Amino acid sequence: MTSPTVAFVGLGYIGLPTAVVMANSGVDVTGVDVKAENVERINRGEVTIVEPGLEDGLQAAIASGNFRATTDMVHADTYIVAVPTPFTENYEVDMKYIYSVAESIAPTLEGDELVILESTSPPQTTRRMAEKILELRPDLVADGTDNRENRPVIYFAHCPERILPGNAMEELITNDRIIGGETEEATRRATAAYRSFCKGELLGTNAVTAEMAKLTENSFRDVNIAFANELSLICTNLGVDVWELIELANHHPRVNILQPGPGVGGHCIAVDPWFIVSSDVTNSRLIRTAREVNDGKPAWVVEQVIKAAEETLAKNIAILGLAFKANIDDLRESPSLSITQALAERMNTKTLLAVEPNIEALPETLSKYGNIDLAATNEAIEEAEVVVLLVDHKEFNGVTAAQLKGKRIIDTKGLWR
Repeated sequence: MTSPTVAFVGLGYIGLPTAVVMANSGVDVTGVDVKAENVERINRGEVTIVEPGLEDGLQAAIASGNFRATTDMVHADTYIVAVPTPFTENYEVDMKYIYSVAESIAPTLEGDELVILESTSPPQTTRRMAEKILELRPDLVADGTDNRENRPVIYFAHCPERILPGNAMEELITNDRIIGGETEEATRRATAAYRSFCKGELLGTNAVTAEMAKLTENSFRDVNIAFANELSLICTNLGVDVWELIELANHHPRVNILQPGPGVGGHCIAVDPWFIVSSDVTNSRLIRTAREVNDGKPAWVVEQVIKAAEETLAKNIAILGLAFKANIDDLRESPSLSITQALAERMNTKTLLAVEPNIEALPETLSKYGNIDLAATNEAIEEAEVVVLLVDHKEFNGVTAAQLKGKRIIDTKGLWR
């Protein structure tokens, strides 16, 4: 009997690690991505993102013969879609990437295939993807719908990822997984696909509930981060150390306040709550308010930096960290990136010394400014009068009090308390 094949569509921060883990679990996986340069690098065993353990895993997968990458869509028994799902100006999902994948998959289908959407999406997105595929292939039918003409059947499911960047290779295997099929048979088939590599509990449900589950998890975190960020604003006005306050409050056995920061970034927490809001504007007041608090924090940080620069007559400002969280290279929806961009626009007579240990060149959004230089940690701190810590990368743990002496410090993470 021929082993089942998987086409993993989208080889980014989620797709590549997941495809590699599946391949190293014995599954025949073809990774599909539109970026030819990335596909070439991946086939050489070179990683395109910073993720501990990924490069070794990729090279092992290639050596086993279970993994290869291509820009061309292939036929497979199971398709797993992990492409971006940005939102529009109205905070509704932009379906362009999902529809593009649907258009690529549709011609390859023969019947009896399973199509899984992993991309974080608002309710009904899996169904919309299915409708697009079947619109392009009217000779096929979705499982669970009327099929008196006995057309070939396609199965659809939503299985959201639940991993932490920087720990993906372990959490892909150990975390519990939500499996939401459009039908019970689709759930069963998707469960079998993830059982090939996932040791966590596989939790079956329907597609809409699975879509809402991921959004709910990240909205819960967003609301709690907003509480911490709002506390940080209040504490600044009162002259209170917010990190000491939270540490004291968390000694209560039923209190666990999260840590404040310069905002909330990444493709999940900074985006997912808006998908719930767009699905039910009337009843999502708390979720919307939390998102507005977190979205407003970067502007507050910018004002703090400008004030410090004016008071110190600073010529150089060190910006430590551009990624959305520690020890990764992911800049998606990063508040640090938007803060740096705003400072470059509003302080065009100052030099911003940006430090990001996980990238080799400034992103295009920053390189267009003439007053931003990518610098090493020690160099940036030495030359700057104002030092702004935006991300608690491990490289910044070793900064000494002597290096910071005489500098105006804006520590948005409480790293140097």
